[in-house]
Amino acid sequence: MEPMDIVGRTKEDASLPKATMTKIIKEMLPPDVRVARDAQDLLIECCVEFINLISSESNEVCNREEKRTIAPEHVLKALEVLGFGEYIEEVYAAYEQHRHETMDTMRSGKWSNGAEMTEEEALAEQQRMFAEARARMNGGGSAPKQSDAEAQPSSNS
Repeated sequence: MEPMDIVGRTKEDASLPKATMTKIIKEMLPPDVRVARDAQDLLIECCVEFINLISSESNEVCNREEKRTIAPEHVLKALEVLGFGEYIEEVYAAYEQHRHETMDTMRSGKWSNGAEMTEEEALAEQQRMFAEARARMNGGGSAPKQSDAEAQPSSNS
């Protein structure tokens, strides 16, 4: 029987992308240093365990506050509780940078899939998706696709 983690999955179910982790490992070392494959695998397993540890403690912090969603402050508190307080400032700075970059991307209208829609197109697509969902809930497969004329939002809404 395989060891189980907190949520009941086997250890093999939770991993990190090897190529990405290998790149990170190599970027942190001088160019003349090589890392054995088993050492890379060990480092990746350590990262997975660290993420599990922080996630679990963050969940505990969240539960103590009677919240249902883990927020960034719960993760920062978990770092402190687990003895990683010296990293909180750097982690918070990385979080703020990520948040800033994400907000810039959202403000500029550039989404990760590269698709751009006008507000009217987005509303029409939303209405079409709602209609399909209603049709599925009411037991009728999927709703027929709306024509362009039907897809235009009404001025009553």
